[in-house]
Amino acid sequence: MTAVPPALEPPKDPARYRRRGRADAWRLAAVGALCAALGVAATILAPRMLAARPEPAGAGLFHSTAADALAPTPTADAVEPAPDASGDVARLNARVAALEDQEKAWRAAASAALAAAALIEATQGSAPFAEDLAALREVAPDAPELAGLIPLSQTGAPTRAALAASFPDYAARAAAAARAPGEGAALSARIAHAVSRIISVRRVAETTGDGPDARLARAERLIADGDLPAALRTLDRLPEPAREAMAPWRAGAERRAEIDRRAAALRARAMRALRQARDSAEPAA
Repeated sequence: MTAVPPALEPPKDPARYRRRGRADAWRLAAVGALCAALGVAATILAPRMLAARPEPAGAGLFHSTAADALAPTPTADAVEPAPDASGDVARLNARVAALEDQEKAWRAAASAALAAAALIEATQGSAPFAEDLAALREVAPDAPELAGLIPLSQTGAPTRAALAASFPDYAARAAAAARAPGEGAALSARIAHAVSRIISVRRVAETTGDGPDARLARAERLIADGDLPAALRTLDRLPEPAREAMAPWRAGAERRAEIDRRAAALRARAMRALRQARDSAEPAA
């Protein structure tokens, strides 16, 4: 039979059993109180510790990625469309094209005005001006005034100053022709007419009435005032012999009046074209 060690052998004294049982009870009570205190402390302090605990690195990224993965995919209606720049590009191209057209119109108007000014200056002389007319036709071929100027450009016309200077001589011849005696006139009338052809006699101060001298005097005054068309209309009512005497002067005066009329119309057209080009180039207010 195996022997029991002395340390494990139960005590034989009953009093020792009572002391040992009370000590074990106190130890159990202390352990229970300690566990209760630890439980209360854990209940109170755990939420605070967890709230103040820093989030581990990468947790936010993981949470965002997971949330995005679980979020519903947006539909086509929910996606905001990208701005369409085609409309702005089209408007910009249209504006650039309009500016280019305005610049072309302005250049064409300016070129035509310069050529017209050169032609008008050339027409004021007595020499032909065919070359200046050709230069204007290159930049403004549709100008209606050019057709009438083509035949006149080959010969030109006397200047207004030359016409005014030569008028008195032709007027004296016209006055003498107007006094020519008809068939069967008296000898004294024929002698007076022959003398008047040698010595020009004309009443230059007489401007009233319908006589040849009065009409010639009024025409001379109109020429001095620069109204050549009115002077030609006044000479239209001279007697036939007087009109024949004025024919060489009248031919040059009619060419000059026609050239000046067409040059004035050409000047007005060039100025209108310049104003229109300027107005179209200015931005609207």
